Amino acid sequence: KSIKKVNRFKIEVNKENDTAVVDFSGNRVTAASGLLEVSVGDRVLVHAGCILQIVTQSEAEEMEQLFAELKEAGGSL
Repeated sequence: KSIKKVNRFKIEVNKENDTAVVDFSGNRVTAASGLLEVSVGDRVLVHAGCILQIVTQSEAEEMEQLFAELKEAGGSL
């Protein structure tokens, strides 16, 4: 296991059971990582408990901005 802080994201990868713990601004989610080769520091798109995609820094920043706008408008994530 290894942990590295990258901006507001943390990812802990366990290669033995193909899982990763992803920290989305304080919300820790355990996700299956067997579909992709993920590494500590990767920004990822998680859906239904699976890591579906590794995203670029600019894509991650755009998603964070959209989530912030939703929160500001009173929506929930």
